[in-house]
Amino acid sequence: MNNPRWWDVAILGSSLVLAGIVTFFADGTDRVVGYAILTVFAISWLAIGRPAYRREQYHAMSIFIVVTVLVTGALVAINPVLAFAQSIAYPIVWALAPSTRRAIIANIGIALSVGAGFVVNLGTAPAALLSTFVTVVLSLTFSLALGLWITRIARFGAEKALLVDQLTAAQRELEVLHRDRGVTEERERFARELHDTIAQSLTGIVLLTQQARREFRTGRLDDAALEMLETAARDTLTETRSLVAGTAPVDLGGGITTALARLAARFERETGMTVTLEAAEGIVLDRDVEVVVLRCAQEGLANVRKHSAASHARIELSIDDGAARVRVIDDGVGFDPTVRRGAGFGLDGLTARVELVGGTVSVDGTPGATTLTARVPLGAGS
Repeated sequence: MNNPRWWDVAILGSSLVLAGIVTFFADGTDRVVGYAILTVFAISWLAIGRPAYRREQYHAMSIFIVVTVLVTGALVAINPVLAFAQSIAYPIVWALAPSTRRAIIANIGIALSVGAGFVVNLGTAPAALLSTFVTVVLSLTFSLALGLWITRIARFGAEKALLVDQLTAAQRELEVLHRDRGVTEERERFARELHDTIAQSLTGIVLLTQQARREFRTGRLDDAALEMLETAARDTLTETRSLVAGTAPVDLGGGITTALARLAARFERETGMTVTLEAAEGIVLDRDVEVVVLRCAQEGLANVRKHSAASHARIELSIDDGAARVRVIDDGVGFDPTVRRGAGFGLDGLTARVELVGGTVSVDGTPGATTLTARVPLGAGS
C-alpha cells in the first residue's frame, strides 16, 4: 500500500464501517459523539496523516497515530461493541509507524486506551475489570504476534529484493568485465596475427628492397628482382585484407601441406635460402589446427631468417599421438635457449598461441641443427 490512495480507501472506508456500527448500536448523544469522533479521525488523516505519509514526515505521522489511539479508546467508552475499532486501529498504527519499536509502543497505547474506554463504560467492578483485562491482553498479544510476524516477512522480502538487486548488479558487472576481457583477448589475438603475417611479410619486402638497391647500384637490377618484390607486396596486401576480414591470413586451399609448400617457396624467393618440406601423405587437419600449424612454421622460418645465418632450412609435418607435430630445422649458428628471447610477439607470442589450444612449443638451439618443435592437439579446433 505505497500509494496514498489505498490508505484513503482503507481509513475512510473504515470510518464509514464504524459509523454504521455506531448508527446501529448507539443512540442519542452517544451516536452524535461517535459521529464526531469518527469525523475527527477522518479529518486528521486527510490533514495530517496523508501529507505526512507522502512526504515521509515521521513526526507528523506520530501525531496521527496518537489521534488513532485516542479515537479507539473514545469509541469503546461510548459502547463496548465499538471495541471492534481496535481490529482496525492495530494494523493501521503498525503499518504507519516509522519503526517496529514505535509500532509496539503505539499498540500498547491502543491497549491502554481501549482498557480505559472499557472502564469508563463498564465501571470498576471486579468482574468488569477482569473482562477488560482479558480482552485487552488477548487483543494486544494477538496484535503484537501478528505484527511482528508480518514485519519479519516484509523484512525478509526486502532483504531478498536487495539481494536480487545486488546479484543483478554483480551480473551486469561480470558481463562488462567479460566484454572487456573479450576485447582484450581480441586485441592480443590481432596483435599476434599482425606479427605472424603482416610483420613477417614486410620484413621480406624490406630484404628484397635492400637486395634490389644493391643490384641497382651495381647495375645488375633486372625485371626478375622487381617482379619478386611486386609479388611479395601483393601477397602482403592479400594477407592484410584477409586479416581485416577475420579470415586466415594465408590461403589454406589445398590443405596444410600445400600451404606449407607455398610458404617454403616464398621464403626461398625472399631469402635465397633452400627450404625443403617433409610431410606425410594424406594429412588432413581441422582448419583451426591448420592455422596454428602454419603460424608455427611461419614463426620458425622468421627466426631462421633473422638469427640463424643458415643456408638451409627444413619443415617437417607429421601426426604423432593425437597431435600435429611441426618442426622447423636449420643449419645455422644456433643459440642458447636459456637466454631470454626478449619481449614482443615472436617465440613468446607463438608459445602463448599454441598453449591456448593445449599444445606445446620447444626449442633446441644446438648449432647446425637448431630445431623449433610445436605439438598441436588434433582437437584444438573443436
